[in-house]
Amino acid sequence: MEPINEAISIMFVGMITVFFILFLIVGIGNVIIRLSNKYLPEEVAIIKVKKSNEPSNNTYAAIAAAIDIATKGKGKVTNIKKL
Repeated sequence: MEPINEAISIMFVGMITVFFILFLIVGIGNVIIRLSNKYLPEEVAIIKVKKSNEPSNNTYAAIAAAIDIATKGKGKVTNIKKL
């Protein structure tokens, strides 16, 4: 064989080997993910959310500032209700 033919054949063998190993890595990874999802269920975290009808001080200040800018100082915030 000529040196160029030998180099091309070695290159193809190397490329096929790399693609085969990558295929194995992806396949084994997917199998591990499916098995872990099937047999190791995800823990459900209970999140307690503070629900309050009263807006925080920052929310009240932001709304009051927006009303003041929009009405050029003529409007006042008297009540805040969530619709």
